[in-house]
Amino acid sequence: MFRGQGVKGSSKKNSLNCLNRLNGYRPLESLNPLLLSLVASSLLLTLISLAIFPKNAFSFNIPEKLEYDLTWTGIKAGTFALEITNSGSGIKIISTAKSVKWVSVFYDVDDRVESTLVKNQDILFVGQPVKYRIKLKEGRHRRDKEVIFKQPAGKAVYTDYLSNEKQEFAVPFFVFDPLSSFYYVRTLKLEVGRPVYVTIFDSKKTWNVEVQVLRKEKVTLQTGTVDTIVVKPLMKSEGIFYRKGDIYIWLTDDEKRIPVKLRSKVALGSVTATLVGGRY
Repeated sequence: MFRGQGVKGSSKKNSLNCLNRLNGYRPLESLNPLLLSLVASSLLLTLISLAIFPKNAFSFNIPEKLEYDLTWTGIKAGTFALEITNSGSGIKIISTAKSVKWVSVFYDVDDRVESTLVKNQDILFVGQPVKYRIKLKEGRHRRDKEVIFKQPAGKAVYTDYLSNEKQEFAVPFFVFDPLSSFYYVRTLKLEVGRPVYVTIFDSKKTWNVEVQVLRKEKVTLQTGTVDTIVVKPLMKSEGIFYRKGDIYIWLTDDEKRIPVKLRSKVALGSVTATLVGGRY
């Protein structure tokens, strides 16, 4: 704030009145009561929406691409990427993971997950999911599934292309797939010790997923040391939150909430994804 000399007494009041007349300003009490009511209602709705959807301004840029090295017991085992881009009238989010050659010899990994969203002014997020596609190849493990969201009808059509299964499920209006839910969490206000929740449709069910906000921690990257906030989603699904064990995510402790590190426990040790490049 800038500080300067004040204007004393009646001269200050006269100066304000003069400016008001020049700008066509009328004191608040002279405004139409209906207009005042509309303004008050608008402010109230804004406060209610912020209470229901506690979030910052969109914390990530679009487009954004994040590139990671995957390491197992300190050895590079693969690469991982997260990308969000504008796609016509909508948004596309893509997650890919691939093993390096020496790992692929005995355990080939080639995963691709896509979430397509359409822009919707009725929700406080970049878009609303309309299509979710997941194709996983991890050793002998295979998945090829799709979910089509039909809003505002409140339906989700689930298709498993490997088993030729197709079903329709009822879903709430404000629902995410596993991949887009991760980006939604990045927009929320995160405070240590206070969990946040996100509604996700996955594995033929609607889940109210708790994301624990554990602690603040410094993380050292190739580019330097950054302050982070560590979160732990309590869900095992087949998107960004899918792992056989607990997953921990380190987000930068700033308005961007960039995931600089992810770690998941596996049968032998843990796998860590560390940010090494990208555009953000």
